[in-house]
Amino acid sequence: MLEGSGSKITHNVAQNLRRLRGERKLSLDSASQLTGVSKAMLGQIERGESSPTIATLWKIATGLQCSFSSFLGSTAATHANSQESSQETSNETSNETSNETSVLQPQVELIADPNMQVVTLFPFDPLTSFEVFELVLSQHHEQHSTAHQAGVTERIHVISGELSVMQNGQWETLKVGEQCVLAADQAHAYRDDAGETRFIAIIHYPQ
Repeated sequence: MLEGSGSKITHNVAQNLRRLRGERKLSLDSASQLTGVSKAMLGQIERGESSPTIATLWKIATGLQCSFSSFLGSTAATHANSQESSQETSNETSNETSNETSVLQPQVELIADPNMQVVTLFPFDPLTSFEVFELVLSQHHEQHSTAHQAGVTERIHVISGELSVMQNGQWETLKVGEQCVLAADQAHAYRDDAGETRFIAIIHYPQ
């Protein structure tokens, strides 16, 4: 379940799921059909009575055709990010003359179970269609993921430990400093082969 930041994470997920479903004018039945998550479970998540696993949240994001990180921040922050991205486009000229640098802090930390931790480094940006996470797997944990939206890719860079990734039914081992690109629109998986492995995942959504 999503823990780490406690009830704040559960609250953010609940609010954002309700918002996204409302924006798409979807009933719980329709959302269930799109995501493959039961109507009862979606209702519990929206009411803050249940906190989904990372795998379940990915299923919801895929079914609703939205980014994973769109569930994690506060609804105010989510709207602010969208507005800032739109404003950046119209202010390109003034931005070119500015030398100021914005310092961003990791936005959200979540833990699916004691053996997986995820930190949002950069939430989804509609201008770039990227979001960036730092993940830590421990105790030789193996995390499987269902296919994401068509065209989604994940760029993996190992910071420490040893990571095995699976795509097309084949496992590949990555050591510190090595990278790979996963076609995330098909089933894939990650495995900690060192007892603790830390890596960066840059997720790109097709525009």
